[in-house]
Amino acid sequence: MPFKPLGHPNPSGDLVTGTEIHDHLNQHGFDCRLISSLRCRWLYYRPHSWPQLLRERHRLSNINSSFKPDLWLTYHSYYKAPDLLGPHCARRLNIPYIIFQGIYSTKRRKKINTIAGFYLNRWSLLRSDLIFTNKKRDEKNLLRILPENRICYIAPGIHSGQFSFCEQSRKKQRKQWGVSDDPVILTAAMFRPGVKTAGILKVLESCGELAKDGIRFRLVIAGDGHCKNEIEAAAKKILPGQVIFCGKMPREEMFRLYSAADIFAFPGIEESLGMVYLEAQSCGLPIIAYSNWGGGEAVVHDQTGLLSPAELPGDFTRNIKILITNKPLRLRLGKQAAKHIRDNHELQRGYGLLCEKLHEIRRNSGTALPSVRSKN
Repeated sequence: MPFKPLGHPNPSGDLVTGTEIHDHLNQHGFDCRLISSLRCRWLYYRPHSWPQLLRERHRLSNINSSFKPDLWLTYHSYYKAPDLLGPHCARRLNIPYIIFQGIYSTKRRKKINTIAGFYLNRWSLLRSDLIFTNKKRDEKNLLRILPENRICYIAPGIHSGQFSFCEQSRKKQRKQWGVSDDPVILTAAMFRPGVKTAGILKVLESCGELAKDGIRFRLVIAGDGHCKNEIEAAAKKILPGQVIFCGKMPREEMFRLYSAADIFAFPGIEESLGMVYLEAQSCGLPIIAYSNWGGGEAVVHDQTGLLSPAELPGDFTRNIKILITNKPLRLRLGKQAAKHIRDNHELQRGYGLLCEKLHEIRRNSGTALPSVRSKN
């Protein structure tokens, strides 16, 4: 996991996905091990870390005596964190090399600060036996450098049973917030510098415009981080007395917030996917997001939410207004959202295909993996 290894203290959608892959494989007949905790994020610009990379390459090239792996699986290789271990070690071990969520973006070769990462990542992608991708946009880009039979699309997914509407949580949470009939808009993200904070500020800005028009609602913000003071100051200025901060919520408790809200709004600027979109929809919330990035991957416009291009920020505000003022529409979209997740984004189904493909690669490489253990 060159971007962020298992157990990293800073939560993110990427860490959730990588952890779920690791756990699913180990629960379904595989012996999947995190073989290195080396982070490759911007490593090519950190010469003091290069000796560590070389030591890891040497160590992992000699693990056959103790582990005897059948496959090498890397999760998430892109220009910021290219896989600098997998291609070399898989070749030395003479085993297939597989990537889950390999990303190819040619615009990265046009900037001096990303060109090195672009070519290192491209080198890794070209040496893979198979790349799994959970985004249609990435699949399209990968087809520019790899044949179709070396790319496999798996729809992003969640355990929908962990994110279901709970009427009891709705009543309890809304009572705690002091909210009765006013629609509740929920947004959630880590308060990190950059696009996450920019996304929350955009929600605040849009809600501020609606409040000036006399539209009644409450805004709930879940998250924490370095930009907390900046966001709280903006909320106090733009929406005094109308914003509730919940702090950082454990993922397994987020269903309570989703159940208590009426709309989930987050633009998702440069968001690779946005697991919150899947989670919120699973709990029956309609989504307001930009169509350019992760929102367009996870949300169906006019069926499970309302999408708008980032180039037209006013439409984001307009879409929030539509759902605040049109209760029948938001209820219909929310109901369709929950069904959409269960029909198209169930984690077990997607990772079942992952297991099948890994067995197939192993068989084609010479010998077969043990049969998958059935779970009682």
